[in-house]
Amino acid sequence: MGDLLDRAAAETYASWFRALADPSRVQIVEYLARQGRPMPVGEIVAAAGLAQSTVSQHLKILTEVRFVLVEAVGNARHYRINGACIDCFPSAADVVMGRPAPTAAGGCA
Repeated sequence: MGDLLDRAAAETYASWFRALADPSRVQIVEYLARQGRPMPVGEIVAAAGLAQSTVSQHLKILTEVRFVLVEAVGNARHYRINGACIDCFPSAADVVMGRPAPTAAGGCA
């Protein structure tokens, strides 16, 4: 029997999976990834069809795990996908499922 996954890595991966445990957050991540550009919250709200406060809460959770990055543009905040994080997420899923990771995780930390 092999060693357990490092605790710090397990905690990081668990936070990623929790962040994606809501279908609306999955939709927001997918939308931002497809758009490939920083977007104001209003555009994300229009695409998601949810209340602005709900989208803002989802974006807060996604920025905490760094799937989404936020940048100030004047008085507004624009959100964009974190390409490094999206690239390493499948590796985390592979590790958790007992398959070797094709790349080292850590681009999201």
